[in-house]
Amino acid sequence: MSGTPHIDMLRSPLGRARGLGSARAGSHHWWAQRLTAVALVPLTLWFIFSVIHLSGASHDRVIDWLSSPWTLAPMLALIVATFHHLQLGLQVVIEDYVHDERFKMPSIMLIKGLSVILALVCIVSVLKIGL
Repeated sequence: MSGTPHIDMLRSPLGRARGLGSARAGSHHWWAQRLTAVALVPLTLWFIFSVIHLSGASHDRVIDWLSSPWTLAPMLALIVATFHHLQLGLQVVIEDYVHDERFKMPSIMLIKGLSVILALVCIVSVLKIGL
């Protein structure tokens, strides 16, 4: 060891902790995941009830049902909430269980990209049927 003091000896405990990880950045992610989970409960129940109610209905009846703004809006909300919740949950799984830093960020970006693409495909499909 040389005669110069080690840098960490001169830093406060707060200074040593800074840069080692975020103390609050994960709270937005946590809240978003909880918010989408809460939104998905009534939306999923509505969707299940609607599908049961429409079982055996004609194609025209289903299109009429989806053409209503009172149906189209919750359907779009269900799609957005589902894929956003999926992306948030898979991101947490990747952050917790992928330990190789070379794969972590590309995996998260892939999950985000696929979630956006799949959500857009679903949204366009529903809009094409409903409009």
